[in-house]
Amino acid sequence: MSSLSERLARGTASTPDQVDHARRLVADWQLLADLAFADLTLWVPLESGAWWCVAQVRPLTAPTSRPEDMVGATLGAEDAPAFATAHRDGRPFTAGEPDWSGSTPRRREVIPVRHEGVPVAVLAKDTNLAVTRSPSTLELTYLDIAADLCLMVSDGTFPPPKQQDAEMSPRVGDGLVRLDAAGRVSYASPNALSAYRRIGVAGDLAGANLADVTCRAGSDRVAAEAAAAGITAAVGGRYPDPVDVEAASATLLLRALPLQAPGGEHGALVLVRDVTDVRRRDRALLTKDATIREIHHRVKNNLQTVAALLRLQARRMTEPAARAALEESVRRVASIAVVHETLAGSREDVVDVDDVLDQVLPMLGDLTSVGPAARTRRRGSFGELPAVAATPLVLAVTELLHNAAEHAFVGGEPGTIELVAERDGDDLVVRVRDDGRGLPPGFDPAASDGLGLQIVRTLVASELGGSLAMGSPADRPGTEVVLTLPGSARPRR
Repeated sequence: MSSLSERLARGTASTPDQVDHARRLVADWQLLADLAFADLTLWVPLESGAWWCVAQVRPLTAPTSRPEDMVGATLGAEDAPAFATAHRDGRPFTAGEPDWSGSTPRRREVIPVRHEGVPVAVLAKDTNLAVTRSPSTLELTYLDIAADLCLMVSDGTFPPPKQQDAEMSPRVGDGLVRLDAAGRVSYASPNALSAYRRIGVAGDLAGANLADVTCRAGSDRVAAEAAAAGITAAVGGRYPDPVDVEAASATLLLRALPLQAPGGEHGALVLVRDVTDVRRRDRALLTKDATIREIHHRVKNNLQTVAALLRLQARRMTEPAARAALEESVRRVASIAVVHETLAGSREDVVDVDDVLDQVLPMLGDLTSVGPAARTRRRGSFGELPAVAATPLVLAVTELLHNAAEHAFVGGEPGTIELVAERDGDDLVVRVRDDGRGLPPGFDPAASDGLGLQIVRTLVASELGGSLAMGSPADRPGTEVVLTLPGSARPRR
């Protein structure tokens, strides 16, 4: 199935601005469906004169009248005269007789969707006539607001110019407040009253200035004043951003929408949602994230301290073998410290391996006597890996690079070491190549008792679940070591 933007672009009016306007309507039309107790379908005209359904939403407040999937359906011009009338005249059109053809009787109203005076599509609003509801004040208020919003759709003043976060936005059932042109409450749903009581507002809200009430209820003065200013802006015809109102016992998310229907009573709609638990979890996650990053920062500092102590001890050693062993330890500790430094600055438990290796490679020349003579270059991208895989991989690669610098070039002669990252299906293949003297005759990597190779074998097999191969290429001098890591350790894309 094509995307909504692609489906919209098939219509006769398909400029980027018009398509974006229709996309924003679809992003926000659950509100309209719930207020109208009706199914909504969006139709675009085709060059042939037919109409094509590009989107559909069902109400959460009433049984659907359209249980079938309408997206992709086509109606010929002769089957949809109401669509052409609404599209041509630029005003809502209600069919004269109910539609009895389906499993449930329904009445259809067609609303033109206009952007800057140009019709973009039509919105079909189908109401299930088989459901009888008592005309409560709540229902009548919902329908009245839905009528205003439909007129604003046909006038091009709804949806908002900026797309809202539909997942977090308050819903009709969370709490609804209708304001008049003076910003006073003409109706507040029971859920809205309950939400305001949770932040300390007692009694009925009817007749109260909601902006003043909200400002007094908030414990955070700046946020409360921002919420009050947003309510006032909506009454004045603007679309403010949703804002939190935090009190001692609860946190409310408020979204204010202007109701500026042509010929209708002006005012605003305020949707209220209790997000106390959501915000508490958000703060807990932020605290946990900050704690983890602080731990990585302290581990990095401790590892750098250990490396500095080992480096001081190495300088005091007179035995060359002991000094070399301590310098190798400094390199290994420093490599792990770089990984933790990366994690300390990241908001996720992932490591950019390319960035870490770019910091580690210059350290190899500082810690080996023959390193500066061997030029090291990297090709390909490792990408991002989870920290649990990045640390052993970086340590294994630095060991292989150090071994190549130490053993491939006799007497400090110049040469090249190449680090290559490749993809083989789901596997990550890492190659360390040099153009040095190659492996000694009869050398068996699996039987080697060198500490560096033992570390690499352990890390690759135990930590990464991969394999290690080592040999001398037949077509060129030097040595090539190949690490093959399974898909579970592959880079994130």
